[in-house]
Amino acid sequence: MAHITFYEKSGCSGNARQKALLIAAGHEVLARDLRKEAWSRERLLAFFGTRPVAQWFNRNAPAVKSGEIVPETLTAEAAMALLLREPLLIRRPLLEVGETRQVGFDPVAIDAWIGLGEACPADIDTCRHGDETAARCRDPLAE
Repeated sequence: MAHITFYEKSGCSGNARQKALLIAAGHEVLARDLRKEAWSRERLLAFFGTRPVAQWFNRNAPAVKSGEIVPETLTAEAAMALLLREPLLIRRPLLEVGETRQVGFDPVAIDAWIGLGEACPADIDTCRHGDETAARCRDPLAE
């Protein structure tokens, strides 16, 4: 069992499903609202690791979806300035276990890192409440 600090947007249904999967796998989850954190460049970079700048962004943020912000065109410095100014642009969740940090909810990577067992459908990161992909979400324990 891992003790996970889970930085989320409070009220996000996707983050709620992700937390439920971690708890079902036996982990202890401390949820924190990423909008209320005192982020710094160094602190965020610890979560992003070697990921390209474009992968730092929440693709469902309105400014990204509308094309107002195009992550692929930004330098690391410009991207970081935007993320620090508007935390809802940060890809979610941010996960912290001890000194290890990750961004996003990749079930395969999380399973290899801390374990998810049979609690996780492979497509959880693409599930969205109320749209056509929601039908792909399944509970493997109910099958």
